[in-house]
Amino acid sequence: MTVAEMADFPGKVSTQTSSQEPQRSYGILSSVDMNFIKSIPGILLLAEIVVGLLVWALIASTPYSSASAYVWVMIVSVTLWLLSIALLVVLLLSFHQSLPLIPWPLVLMVFYSVATVLYLTAFLANAASVPPYFYHGHLGTSAFFAIVVTLLYAASSYFAYLGWRGEGQNAAGSTVPV
Repeated sequence: MTVAEMADFPGKVSTQTSSQEPQRSYGILSSVDMNFIKSIPGILLLAEIVVGLLVWALIASTPYSSASAYVWVMIVSVTLWLLSIALLVVLLLSFHQSLPLIPWPLVLMVFYSVATVLYLTAFLANAASVPPYFYHGHLGTSAFFAIVVTLLYAASSYFAYLGWRGEGQNAAGSTVPV
């Protein structure tokens, strides 16, 4: 470019945006990814949180300290409930995008797979410890919800595996630049 062309350059550039509406910022709500909540993994995560809450709330409403198996169920259910809430916040607020060095598809697959195995052991311990001759509605009901949340985590493991393999993405998301 010549000096004359460079002098004319600022006049040739348009700085008008395509939208006439001013950009509005609503603080933390502007970064909420509502598409995640509408997706199958988002719905599964919300269901895991709700059903996981039912598991530990039902156990906590009984004198569970009399059987060590229920202590294990409480440790698993409360820990995974809290971790699932933390994961929901990370994914809902797109914090994972600000940490690109972490392999999120692998992290999610490992988390959900480990959660599935832990909840399966908690279900087995819970179901095996329900006394057969007495009515213990909370303990039996918690065993039912423990297997439900185990199946939810297993489904999340499957979708996390698909995400890790790169399936379910569009071609642009899985293309490596040359």
